Amino acid sequence: MNEGKRQSSCNLDDICINTIRTVSIDAVQKANSGHPGAPMGLAPAGYVLWTKVLKHNPRNPEWPDRDRFVLSGGHASMLLYTLLHLTGYDLSLDDLKNFRQWESKTPGHPEYKHTPGVETTTGPLGQGFANAVGMAIAERFLSNRFNRPGLDIVNHHTFVICGDGDLMEGVSSEAASLAGHLGLGKLVVIYDDNKISIEGSTDIAFTEDVGMRFKAYNWHVIKVEDGNDIEAIENALSEARAETQKPTLIMLRTHIAWGSPNKQGTADAHGAPLGVDEVCLTKKNLGCSPDQDFCITSEALDVFRHCKQKGLEAENLWKNLFLSYEKDFPELANEFNAFLNGNLPEKWDSQIPDFAESGPIATRAASGQVLNALADKISNLIGGSADLAPSNKTIINTSHDFQKESPDGRNIRFGVREHAMGAIMSGMALHRGLRPYGGTFLVFADYMRPSVRLAALMKLPVIYVFTHDSIAVGEDGPTHQPVEHLASLRIIPNLLVIRPADATETAEAWRQAILSNSQPTALILSRQKLEVIPRAENAYPSASNLAKGAYVLSDTETKPELIVMASGSEVQLALKTKELLQEKGIQVRVVSMPSWELFEKMPEEYREKVLPPEVTARIAVEAGVPMGWERYVGSRGAVVGIDHFGASAPGGILMEKFGFTTDTVVSKALEILNSK
Repeated sequence: MNEGKRQSSCNLDDICINTIRTVSIDAVQKANSGHPGAPMGLAPAGYVLWTKVLKHNPRNPEWPDRDRFVLSGGHASMLLYTLLHLTGYDLSLDDLKNFRQWESKTPGHPEYKHTPGVETTTGPLGQGFANAVGMAIAERFLSNRFNRPGLDIVNHHTFVICGDGDLMEGVSSEAASLAGHLGLGKLVVIYDDNKISIEGSTDIAFTEDVGMRFKAYNWHVIKVEDGNDIEAIENALSEARAETQKPTLIMLRTHIAWGSPNKQGTADAHGAPLGVDEVCLTKKNLGCSPDQDFCITSEALDVFRHCKQKGLEAENLWKNLFLSYEKDFPELANEFNAFLNGNLPEKWDSQIPDFAESGPIATRAASGQVLNALADKISNLIGGSADLAPSNKTIINTSHDFQKESPDGRNIRFGVREHAMGAIMSGMALHRGLRPYGGTFLVFADYMRPSVRLAALMKLPVIYVFTHDSIAVGEDGPTHQPVEHLASLRIIPNLLVIRPADATETAEAWRQAILSNSQPTALILSRQKLEVIPRAENAYPSASNLAKGAYVLSDTETKPELIVMASGSEVQLALKTKELLQEKGIQVRVVSMPSWELFEKMPEEYREKVLPPEVTARIAVEAGVPMGWERYVGSRGAVVGIDHFGASAPGGILMEKFGFTTDTVVSKALEILNSK
């Protein structure tokens, strides 16, 4: 570590703040890549928050009752990395010097589980803001469930730093509106009001009155006119913590690249290094030695590292509190630990209904029944829908709404806010303690795609209930008929996509979703009723084979000549096709293929058992774009799919008009078999 000489012209607070600035610009300059401007302007706020306000323990980043900190404008990552290093997290100076490099612990934007102390992956603007709303919801729910008089084992705030870009993005507007409605008083957002974006001054596109906007959202708004006034910043944070009925927005007027003689207040400092000469000038301007890189004085380090002792004392106080809690409320303490550790209760799936004797039922309706059976056993299963709960069947019947006055409710009314819903669910999962789910129509998965992608990147166990899964939606027309969406979701790495064929597979799909602890799950469900496929109890083929992604649903007594594979409602069509082809003396195997991701995880031996390589006559049937099925049908096979938008008509008519009929599949089969 380089230890520079203390500058007599600066007080200790100034030295600490300027240390954040100079270390940040040195790291960006060394990488020759990054965003120096925001860390320089935000250094005073970061210093005050992390050393004087934030409840955190650098020795234990996972302490359950820590305050959460979210850097929503993830491009300012060097601010966060510098604070993590200085306050004593497991992030060395060498890690800072390796900013944005291969296998670095300091990537260009903060990544959850990659860098100790990073609470969420941010970068796409507005996502962190919405994640924080989810964290605050989780704190509200858990504190209401577990706290007892004098024993507040859940009592922390969620702090956010965001910028103009975050507030321009629609996802933050959606999330802020819901947060204000719910009165999330422990959510505090520091808005870096520097009036600069990549293209220049924000007044070229962003001239609204942000304070009035947030007041209209039912937020408490505080203005700090000087981003370098640490006393005003601390007072604002104290006022925000005292506000319990509304979330707080602190409008902090800052100057991007503060301290840089030639770049301060300019867009040039947003996303490019200052340059060697400007770095030297800036250090001189800040009273620091221009000859020393990554200069951290022992006096400054002592101030920051005091956070380790403060954090240890704070966590020890909480541990002693929890010991008393365990003594007085042992059952609640056990449940609290189980929630945090993601442990499932015994016989959690014992009430999942058996649909064997059921008549035709839409998989969305079956999903609703399974959800309620699970919710009776898994008391931290919580979620809702983007104003489509009656259609998505996502209401927990035995609970009430999560609202400002009823924070024990497990039904969250997200409103028509798909994007925020996705990001908020991620925040709930990131907080730990809850198993969130959320529903909408499959066609609107596009509205929440960035949130789904980030959940997959962070390996969060979030459950998406996507209903109305094909052109069979019918009369609502092509705007509401998903065609490309299955393929679009399947190409997201680490997202588990399951499209069950009937109610029995739907129950198994939910089981897999609950068991999935390291990836999000998308359940793709039908609007229309589907026959429940007959299965002998405890006999092959069992729907429990859904866990393998694909399985032989109906086979032949001899070697198959043709394999027909399908997912969802089209499995029924595959079975009917088999009957017709068998009448022609053709041996057909039907494979239900609800999840490519699960199937690809299976050993090659199993995959070749289901799809024998020597059987090259194959057909895939799915009411979506054919993309991707070629890996399973091979060069000789065919896909019965749809490569255009739908139309407005009854669902059954559309399926017929667009070729999802036994005649179409039989014709394709005969064409393939005759092409030897």
